[in-house]
Amino acid sequence: MEFFSYMLRLQNDQVYVGSTDNLQRRYQEHFNGTGCKTTRDSKPVAMIYSESHPDWSSAILRQRQLKKWSRAKNLALAERNLDQLHRLSKRET
Repeated sequence: MEFFSYMLRLQNDQVYVGSTDNLQRRYQEHFNGTGCKTTRDSKPVAMIYSESHPDWSSAILRQRQLKKWSRAKNLALAERNLDQLHRLSKRET
């Protein structure tokens, strides 16, 4: 079985980070307002990033890591802007 960490861009321009074992189903749950309170209050506009993991624990660990990152760093990852991601990773926060 495959597991995923993912990022959604929401209508209020926030970035939502989550994890799942089924990206399509989970996106639909968020879009329908049954995914979580955050996406019930502001629906997703697009899934901007996802990555696969071999097990649930690694997907959750990555989700926790991404949630600690700044918005700018998450967007750099989603846009696959590795130069910007590298610069932001060197900054002290």
